[in-house]
Order: sequence, then structure tokens, then C-alpha cells
Amino acid sequence: MIITLTVNPSLDRTVELSQILTRGEVQRATAAHQESGGKGVNVCRALTVSGVASTAVLPGDTDDPVLAGLRAAGVSFRSLPIGTPLRSNITLTEPDGTTTKVNEPGPHLSRTQLDDLLEMVVTECAGASWLVLAGSLPPGVPSTFYATVIDTVRTRFGDLSPLIAIDSSGAPLTDSLATGITPDLLKPNAEELAELSGVADGEALEADPALAATAATALVGTGVGAVLATLGARGALLVTGTESWQATHPPVAARSTVGAGDSALAGYLLAHTAGQSPEDCLKQAVAHGSAAAALPGSTVPALHQTTPGAVVTQRLPHITTSTHTPLDAPLPKEEDQWHS
Repeated sequence: MIITLTVNPSLDRTVELSQILTRGEVQRATAAHQESGGKGVNVCRALTVSGVASTAVLPGDTDDPVLAGLRAAGVSFRSLPIGTPLRSNITLTEPDGTTTKVNEPGPHLSRTQLDDLLEMVVTECAGASWLVLAGSLPPGVPSTFYATVIDTVRTRFGDLSPLIAIDSSGAPLTDSLATGITPDLLKPNAEELAELSGVADGEALEADPALAATAATALVGTGVGAVLATLGARGALLVTGTESWQATHPPVAARSTVGAGDSALAGYLLAHTAGQSPEDCLKQAVAHGSAAAALPGSTVPALHQTTPGAVVTQRLPHITTSTHTPLDAPLPKEEDQWHS
């Protein structure tokens, strides 16, 4: 069983444009799609369509459209009523695959609601193989919340704790890692990898997988178990404490990149729970991400829609670093600290 936590879920509406987006002009759409979203929700949807047991934990009232969408898709979930609608996000995709997103901040969550959500996800982790902490945090949630979840789960279950992955950005990512509480798997894109490591910038890392591997190795040196970094058209790389791999997929006709990174993480988890090697887990991650990019909106691919056999991998030079060195990231402010 894989558990995902999405603190800031959304109703994702994608509009496909017939021409390049022009500000201030009337645009004609060729199609529109709507799915329940948020990073953890997307991971759970991708696992579900491939037959992998998973449960999404999220806030939301019973009649909220996000939860209605999950029920319609057959996705297992546990939800915490919060008495207010969840957010809606809008994505505009152009014919060449260019994607523009407008994301709402999400509803405010109180301290009591956070306590209840934390207890809900910890309870669901009993017997789980993975816990995925994914996405942004809504107003009222301290930026170190993911570190709090990890610490609480590991304190509760000890050696029986699930493996834990983080896929986030900005303060929820940097501040949680700055606490020294690290996940078993980190899933950044090139920009996030640059922000965390201080090695070059996102464009440079995306263009140079070897440099990106150096940045990922630096994160593994802080105590992160492994780094699965997505590099756009350059595929992805996987860096562990002992080896580094890069993987690429033949070019696809991109319709929407929304959720491609979430699908890549789902592909990795799918392969890992099937007992596959790290290299094959990376292959499945890249195959899932490529398949998602070729689908409309935030549609997620099923396993049979992916082509891991087309993925080419290469081992990269691996640099061993000392473990548990501090991250080059700002420590959270005292007022941002929060404990259950």
C-alpha cells in the first residue's frame, strides 16, 4: 500500500488553445479537461489506474468536486472535512506544448485541522510501503510541516515506518529539509535541485546531467536516501549513496506537461514496489513521465501506456560525499516552527 498526502489539493481545469497565447486577446480553445489534482492526488491516480494499491489523504468536504472526481475515478481516499471549498487551478496549453498555470492559494487550515490531518495520515501509514508528501502548502500551514509529518511517522512506527518521499518546492521543501529530517526519496525538477544544492541554476542542470548528478549527490550527502531528479527533455536521473544513472526517452509530441513529474514519481514507486532494480525504477519513472506529457490536461497514464523498453540509461560517474552535511538553505524562522 502506498499512501499520499496532499495538503493543498485542487480541481485542475486544463484548456487547450488552438494558437499561441496572446495576452489581452480573445483565445479559442480546442478542448477542455477537468481532473481532481494536487501532486499527491496525481500520484495516487497514476498508481490506481495501474492497479497498485494506494490511498490519497487530503482535506475536503464530502461534496467537494475534488472528492467527487476521486470517487468517479475509483481512487481510494481519506478526507478531512474543513467546511470550505478546495481551490481550483487553471492551465492553458499551446499547440507546441507550452504550458501556463494559474494556481489559487487554497483554503486556510487551522491548527486543529492540521493536527487532525496529521493523525489521519499517520494512522493510514500502518503497514504501508511508501508515504508520499507532495505539493504546496495552503495558508496557515508552517513551511516545516513535511518534516513534522516525517518525524511523527518515524516516531510512531520506528523500524516499521514506510519509506517516505517528498515532491514539493519553495519553502515547504527547503525549510523542511533544513530541519535535518530527510526523506528516503526526494523528487525535484532541475530548478528545485538548483535551489536546494546551490549548484548552478536550473537551466544549467537541465542541460548538463553530469552537473545535475553532482548537485543530487550533494543532497544525498545531507542524509537524503536517494534523489530522482526530472530534467525535462533530458529525461531524469537517479542518484543514491552508491550509484548514479541518467535515463532518456525518445521525444514525444507533448500536449501538456502538467502532472508529468507526478507521473514520473508514480512510475518509480510502481517499479520499486514490484521489486525492480534502481535502474529499472528510473526507466519506469521516465516512461511514465513521457507518457503523461503526451496526454491532455493532467491525465495520468496507465502502465500499459508506457514504454520503459524505449528508455535508454547510462551510468554516470559517482562521487561519494560525506553524509549529513548541512543543506545550503535558510533555516525556518522561529515563528514558522510547529509541532503536533
